[in-house]
Amino acid sequence: MQVIPSIDIQGGRSRLVWWPGAGAGQGSPTDRPERIARAFVESGAPVIHLVDLDGAKAGQPVSLSAIAEVARAVAVPLQVAGGVDGPDQVELCFAAGATRVVVPLWAVVEDRARLDACLAVAGDWLAVGLDGRPERLRDYPWKRFLPPTLDEVVAELAAAGVRRFVLSHGGKAPDLDALARLSRLGIDLLVAGGVTSVGSLVGLAANGVSGVIVGEALFTGAIDFVSATRAAA
Repeated sequence: MQVIPSIDIQGGRSRLVWWPGAGAGQGSPTDRPERIARAFVESGAPVIHLVDLDGAKAGQPVSLSAIAEVARAVAVPLQVAGGVDGPDQVELCFAAGATRVVVPLWAVVEDRARLDACLAVAGDWLAVGLDGRPERLRDYPWKRFLPPTLDEVVAELAAAGVRRFVLSHGGKAPDLDALARLSRLGIDLLVAGGVTSVGSLVGLAANGVSGVIVGEALFTGAIDFVSATRAAA
């Protein structure tokens, strides 16, 4: 299972300052996304996840220059989320140097034409991001008569050609039983958030999760990246 560092980009900089030596008074802090990404890659990160916070607000990619700087700094896949709601936005991210993109569930789940257009551009490098909590799915304004379950939504999108999903839980601990069911669909399942300790990684790996996206916990030191990578191996 991969441990994937996540960097929130706001105003062209990292929302959180990276200073791994803060406790010992060593090193220098930085909010430069490309420097932070390079530090993670030098420690073994196989992928970098970038969240364009400004893009998420604007409905289209905004942090393209920062994404391009990260792409020039590291030689690993870059997965971008935030403001990627259709094929045009996918193309903008790819042009900036992204190699994977995450579109939100609401943008494609009931718009097959848009989903097909995104898949035509990104293929297997497209992921759909969704909040797996039952109440969030239930409260979404579905056009269909009854709201689908998490399993039904993922199976439907997988049948349409989506191979990668980024599943969040609103900061809560992931539902391991649900993850085990979803993994049996033959998809690439990534979990974002809800991981607060290295020990919790073992359960995720045992239930078919292929990658865990970790952001703030790495910046605060709650999770050590190298230790997390060893636990997830």
